[in-house]
Amino acid sequence: MSQTFKTCSEEETIERGVEFARQLQRGDVVALTGDLGTGKTRFIQGICKGLGVQEHVASPTFTIVNQYDAHGIIVYHCDFYRVHSVADIRDVGFEEYVSSGGICLIEWAEKAHQLLPAQRYDVHLRLGNDEQIREITIEKIVEVEV
Repeated sequence: MSQTFKTCSEEETIERGVEFARQLQRGDVVALTGDLGTGKTRFIQGICKGLGVQEHVASPTFTIVNQYDAHGIIVYHCDFYRVHSVADIRDVGFEEYVSSGGICLIEWAEKAHQLLPAQRYDVHLRLGNDEQIREITIEKIVEVEV
């Protein structure tokens, strides 16, 4: 089951992330996709705010992974924009982050598709008719592992 909604500002995109964070639990993986500038980082900033992260949340484009504390839950924020292969993703320890019991938030998740767990949230962001409008689709994925 998926849900789609629109936001009209960066602040509203952040607020939707705050609301979405309420349903997250330890071990959850959130896979975000969307073109450059569609609001993936803003949505993650909202998720982190909703989880109680106190520090500044910025996209780890060059470091690939940032780690935050959310009241004792570790939040891993991955950005695979500059990653070139699945081997590179494995090299940063991605599989350990996903299985750590923390919450894993992944920008450019399509680059890690074959490594994503069968149970996750897929979040796709795209530009709406206006520069400020974003369409955000959230789907809970529950695949049967073979």
